[in-house]
Amino acid sequence: MSVVAFELNAETRSEQGKGASRRLRIAGRVPAVLYGAGKAPELLSVSQRDILLQLENEAFYSHVLDLKIGDRAERVVLRDLQRHPYKPMVLHLDLQRVDATQQITVHVPLHFVNQEAAIGVKQQGGVVSHHLSEIEVTCLPDQIPEFIEVDLIALELGQALHVSQLVLPAGCTAYALTHGQHSDEIVVSIHAARAGGDEEAAPAA
Repeated sequence: MSVVAFELNAETRSEQGKGASRRLRIAGRVPAVLYGAGKAPELLSVSQRDILLQLENEAFYSHVLDLKIGDRAERVVLRDLQRHPYKPMVLHLDLQRVDATQQITVHVPLHFVNQEAAIGVKQQGGVVSHHLSEIEVTCLPDQIPEFIEVDLIALELGQALHVSQLVLPAGCTAYALTHGQHSDEIVVSIHAARAGGDEEAAPAA
C-alpha cells in the first residue's frame, strides 16, 4: 500500500449550469461535484492549475485524497473527470466521499513488466498487444493499490492474460469478474508479427 498523500483545495459554489461553469473556467477554476456517503451532492470548484499539476502523477487517480473545503476536510476519491478535447484543461470533476469501513470501486492502472523478456517475444518473435491499461477493483479505501503489476515473462506466442489471471493485492477483487456479461476480458496478448510491413509502407507504383 502506497504512502503517497494528495491534498486538493476546493471552494463551495452556488451557481450551476453551462453559463456558471463557463465563468468558472474563464476564472481558472474547474467546476466539481462531491457526492456519496449518504449526503447530498455538494457543488465545488478547484483550481485548474492545481488539478492539472496533480494529474501529472499517475497515483492521483487511484488514491484517497484529502479534500480541503475551507476549514473542513473530506476523504474522497476521483470518480470521473472530463477533459477538453484538445486544450490542456479539465472541464469537470466528480469526487466521491469515502468511508474507511465501506468498500469502494476505483480504476487502477496496470504496469506491464518483462515485455521484451517474455518467451513469446524474446524466443518466438511475437509482438505484445495491450488490450487494457487499467481495471476496476473493489476494496476498502486504505487498500487501494497505486498500480497492479502484470508480469509477462512466461507468456508465449498466441497466449493471452485475462482479468481473472491477474495477481491482485490482498483485499482487492476485480469488479468485472462479478459484473457484466463480458467480465473476463483479455488484458494483454502476444501475437505473431505481421508479415509484409515493408511492402505495405512502400509507395504505389
